[in-house]
Amino acid sequence: MTDRRRLPVWTASRRRLQSAMVTVLALLWGRLWGGRIRFEPWVNLIVCEHMRGGFARGGTCVGGVYLTGGAATRRVLQHESVHAEQWARYGLGFMVRYLLEERRHPGAANRFEIEAGLEDGNYRV
Repeated sequence: MTDRRRLPVWTASRRRLQSAMVTVLALLWGRLWGGRIRFEPWVNLIVCEHMRGGFARGGTCVGGVYLTGGAATRRVLQHESVHAEQWARYGLGFMVRYLLEERRHPGAANRFEIEAGLEDGNYRV
């Protein structure tokens, strides 16, 4: 008997592939906006800092890339690494899920932000 709660291997692989493709596009986007790219192995996250624009709020995680205009702190990187895991978990569907959740429960009420850690993400709680 199979556990219906577990996704088939091909579904999980497809979502990881989607996340990888989005990551490549985010890297290109970050470079177009003048960002400096580096890898932070302790959170398994690519950081594109000092961008001239092209991101929301203080920064945006797209796939496995954190896009921001300033220098990222360790706490923010911890927060954004959870978003990268959410991208890997949901694939392209994460973008839709996040935006719908943001429309219903904006900012600190967004369940994806809560999961990532509100204080680490600089949300007022």
